[in-house]
Amino acid sequence: MSMREHAAVAAILGRRSIRKYTSQPVEREKIDLLLECACAAPTAAGSRPWHFVVVDDRAKLDALAGAHPYGKMLFRAPLAVVVCGDPDKNEFARVYWEEDCSAAMENILVAARALDLGSVWLGVHHSPEREQALRLILGIPGAVSVLGVAVLGYPDEVKEPHEGIDEGVVHRNGW
Repeated sequence: MSMREHAAVAAILGRRSIRKYTSQPVEREKIDLLLECACAAPTAAGSRPWHFVVVDDRAKLDALAGAHPYGKMLFRAPLAVVVCGDPDKNEFARVYWEEDCSAAMENILVAARALDLGSVWLGVHHSPEREQALRLILGIPGAVSVLGVAVLGYPDEVKEPHEGIDEGVVHRNGW
């Protein structure tokens, strides 16, 4: 087995943004594993500032699709996990909640690939109108920030794994 075929490496390199899904629901066991993987992400001083809103209600998924300009795939996807952060949880969360929740989001996306699911990350946090819309649809408290949405489901499209390193971005032992 080559190093590229190692399960973890294959999941990371095989993770692609999937925007087409079948209507097959995602099993509860897989959802629980995705959430467990999210909670395994590193955080500053173990602050764990995250909250996860699991959405599988068709009306709510459709409302999210209507509220996010790049979220039309939610009209077909059977599942979304909205990743939120509580900056008031502690002093480390105030400073690092975005990094911590981004690591949790990435764990969800990579774990989805390992579980034969497709996924795409929809950004929310730096768009106040998107964040407010999700807040209203899902009843997210005002003190909690919305990082983004992981759209998930069984893929109805195939994309080749990533290959290679982006030219000109690696600097060794200095710039």
